[in-house]
Amino acid sequence: MPDSGEAYTLRTVASLTEIDAADWDACAGADNPFVSHGFLAALEESGSATAESGWVPQHLALSDGAGRMVAAVPLYLKNHSYGEYVFDWGWADAFERAGGDYYPKLQCSVPFTPVSGPRLLVRPGPEAAGIQAAVARALQELAASLDVSSLHITFCSAAEQALFKRSGYLLRRGLQYHWNNRDFASFDEFLASLVSRKRKAIKKERRKVAEAGITTRVLCGEDIKPRHWDLFYRFYHATSDKKWGQAYLTREFFELLQERLGDKVALVIAEDGDRIVAGALNLIGADTLYGRNWGCLGWYKFLHFETCYYAAIDFAIERGLQRVEAGAQGEHKIQRGYEATETFSAHWIAHEGFRTAIADYLERESLGRDREIEIIAAHSPYRQE
Repeated sequence: MPDSGEAYTLRTVASLTEIDAADWDACAGADNPFVSHGFLAALEESGSATAESGWVPQHLALSDGAGRMVAAVPLYLKNHSYGEYVFDWGWADAFERAGGDYYPKLQCSVPFTPVSGPRLLVRPGPEAAGIQAAVARALQELAASLDVSSLHITFCSAAEQALFKRSGYLLRRGLQYHWNNRDFASFDEFLASLVSRKRKAIKKERRKVAEAGITTRVLCGEDIKPRHWDLFYRFYHATSDKKWGQAYLTREFFELLQERLGDKVALVIAEDGDRIVAGALNLIGADTLYGRNWGCLGWYKFLHFETCYYAAIDFAIERGLQRVEAGAQGEHKIQRGYEATETFSAHWIAHEGFRTAIADYLERESLGRDREIEIIAAHSPYRQE
């Protein structure tokens, strides 16, 4: 624990219901909705992220001598690697072929959510930096005591990566595509910043959606009714079925999300006349719109781009938000104004030999990532000044 001499108590918590929401959020802050008590508790209470789905809560809570919670970590014991978006299936296969047991492992993350943000949640104050460093070490000690193969801290903030490196973690770099608001006053001003070919392509896609009779609008907070969630849950399942994926989120999760996060929930709906045919779920942070899930009944050309990307940009400009994060993967986002953005994760590997092999792999992977970023930058859709 910190070197201030004060007594601290660290405990693991099997459910967020054991922690007061105000205490957790005092550590998490208000900028990123995904690390809020409301979001994480909704995942657990709805049956989405539980032991039954392979996410066993092992959250850390650190309290000072007065019993005040000063730090928290969203942490899970896992027996698989689903729902993480930083893929380590190859690591698991290699370790098990060598005779080891890769699972269980510890996962510090937000389940089913490839969104960067803080992972070591510390209440602001003069001791914050020391507490954060101590918690980073405590995570390793917990992993060792549980005799797990590894500890993975995925989509940590850029600010945290230096701390994890100093604490002996291996760092891994990923890539997403985010839209950045360059003080645009309107969607048309955004379009004007693009090269002619990209601008015309976006106008064509939006025009085709409009000609099909589809309109979109954004519902927030209390404007979202149970019938909207009923439909969106069908959309969500339709997307999972098309991608041969697993629908982790339950119907109850979406209403709990609205109940806990209120006006931070933004649901884009697409309507064909008086019929809602598609939807995209977003959460609103301090300066970012986060796109999460989408789905559609039927097939409408370009509707995915309109609902998930263009409507999100429109909304961000209107609200004065600085960026749109539209989820994992998707090189097709580049031609639609989204730019390559690095993401980070940190990894602690128990077995020394395996750790050396992973370190070598990550070094080579990072060189490839540098080249990938260079290539993407060379194909920027924005006009050069």
